[in-house]
Amino acid sequence: MPKSIDRWIALVAGLAVLATANYTIQKREQLLSDGRVVLLALAPVDPRSLMQGDYMALRFAAADAAFGTGAPARAVHDGHLVLKLDDRGIGSFNRFDDGTPPAPDELRMRYRIRDGKPRFATNAFFFQEGDAARYESARFGEFRVDASGEAILTGLRAENLDALGPSPDSFKGNAAAD
Repeated sequence: MPKSIDRWIALVAGLAVLATANYTIQKREQLLSDGRVVLLALAPVDPRSLMQGDYMALRFAAADAAFGTGAPARAVHDGHLVLKLDDRGIGSFNRFDDGTPPAPDELRMRYRIRDGKPRFATNAFFFQEGDAARYESARFGEFRVDASGEAILTGLRAENLDALGPSPDSFKGNAAAD
């Protein structure tokens, strides 16, 4: 092939990669700004693996209720379940999604099966080095969930539902000081 064709192929491939990355970023930004806030209770994890360096291992009570504990999840494919939400926005497993539209107090949430275990968005919460003590009282994971059930973990909350960790505004202040 002539070198000019190779350059055009490389240029088109590079533009496709950039377009895909920008689309993904835009979808995540939209989820963060427009997604519904849902809290999921954390399930106990092995204390030796709870805090490992600069992250916290996570397991959720809703996943335990849906799939059980210990043995590999009975589901072998990714899917959706339906959470029942209380008046504080705390979700609990209600049923697996069967295509029936959720009631006003329900929400679809996507799960993925990885290594035989269900995950909602992630199985870990990463934090800045030296901040582990801030998150020791975590009892809930805070998610943003869109209408299709896609979710992103945005923070952790204490038993009284107070947000743990730095506020989003503190990041804006740091960026402005630079």
